[in-house]
Amino acid sequence: MKKLRAGIIGLGVGEKHIAGYRSHPDCRVVALCDFSDEKLEAAGKKYPGVRLFSRAEELLDDPGIDVVSIASYDNYHHEQIVRAISRNKHVFVEKPLCLYRDQAVEIKRLLGERPDIKLSSNLVLRAEPRFRELRRMIAAGEMGQLFYVEGDYNYGRLNKITEGWRGKIDFYSVVYGGGVHMVDLLLWLSGDRVAEVAAYGNNIASQGNFRYNDMVVSILKFRSGLAGKVAVNFGCVAPHFHGLRVYGTRATFTNGYDHATLWETRDPARPARQITTPYPAAEKGALIYSFVESILHDSPAEVTPEDVFAAMSVCFAIEEAAQQTGPVVVQYV
Repeated sequence: MKKLRAGIIGLGVGEKHIAGYRSHPDCRVVALCDFSDEKLEAAGKKYPGVRLFSRAEELLDDPGIDVVSIASYDNYHHEQIVRAISRNKHVFVEKPLCLYRDQAVEIKRLLGERPDIKLSSNLVLRAEPRFRELRRMIAAGEMGQLFYVEGDYNYGRLNKITEGWRGKIDFYSVVYGGGVHMVDLLLWLSGDRVAEVAAYGNNIASQGNFRYNDMVVSILKFRSGLAGKVAVNFGCVAPHFHGLRVYGTRATFTNGYDHATLWETRDPARPARQITTPYPAAEKGALIYSFVESILHDSPAEVTPEDVFAAMSVCFAIEEAAQQTGPVVVQYV
């Protein structure tokens, strides 16, 4: 079998993708790209024999590359995805997929015209062992019927938006850049779809040093009647953490820093069960093996294009709701 040849654009988080591709015996990383000369020079020493590019267009146009990871700044994702598809390349893109709904519509249309092209996104919370265990419990009925879920994306890295590239591009959304992880996690755990959202935000924590909301809280109404909440908090004075609570008719799950807690009774005299399944434990490239398999065997990846478009559709609605008064119906791409 011919080995897939992978190229990676963006050597920030994108460098973490290298191990993901190399974990598959039928894939090799052949090219890296970054506009930083320093990063390219360091990559050349660390990964000898890999071709180096300073322009994404050069890597995307290279016929010797079969699959590309797009880990560039968010505002470049759309144009690079479109170019990759037009150059017959499979795409693994860092979140978010893109910044505007019409861009997502175009990407979906192009994929529809090219069913041989695979696309996935790095919604990596699905790879966390603790959340995989929770999903198994939900599917087995151990939680009973879910009636309320909430996720908190606490970024805890305020300087990333006040000093880094996120605050310098024409538009940045903390919902798309961080909240999408919690949105996807709730969709994946519940197996449900969000019908309607309401949202509010502010940028108090960034104290005028960031033009957009640095926190957004949203209320979700699922099609089944399940209620939910997603909060995105980039300015919190706390470590990076994925807060998660899942309420079912038989049990309640709460994620914690040291362990998760599972309450299986309302009796205060009976202790809760501690769940010590590892978290955080997933590597940034943990979903890439599945993506490579999907290309080689024409099978679904752990994160399918439908999953990506569903999560982004909810995020588009949340961002819209945060800019206006009143709820917004989710229009799925």
